[in-house]
Amino acid sequence: MKAGWLGVLCALPLWVSAEQIGEVSTVFKWMGPNDKIVVEAFDDPRVAGVTCYLSRAKTGGVKGGLGLAEDRAEASIACRQVGPIRFEGELKAGEEVFRERTSLIFKTMQVVRFFDEKRNALVYLVYSDRVIEGSPQNAVTAIPIMPWPDAR
Repeated sequence: MKAGWLGVLCALPLWVSAEQIGEVSTVFKWMGPNDKIVVEAFDDPRVAGVTCYLSRAKTGGVKGGLGLAEDRAEASIACRQVGPIRFEGELKAGEEVFRERTSLIFKTMQVVRFFDEKRNALVYLVYSDRVIEGSPQNAVTAIPIMPWPDAR
């Protein structure tokens, strides 16, 4: 039984949590937190030397403060090479590298990675989906894999 659970856990994607870099208030709310745009950073769990910066809307008010509000589907992403790039295991096309809940149950925002072998680049796509109906809103960023100068 233990080996079965271990296999299930190993098959799960390597999701990471984001570090909040900053936020700006966009709409004042009399009760509860304001609506805002947050900027978060996360490192790709399978590609050392890559950090992605994500900006997204967070709904405030009473529902937002209680975690019951549904956040908007819009998000922006910029990923950058921040050190020498090293692959930590096999890369799968469309592999999820980040996921965050944007409503109580039915809506999530994901970042997936693709490797463009012909152009030697990593491509990251952020999008939002729902259990019933997804959103076509998305953003994409690409990183050409370049040699990293030695720090001496």
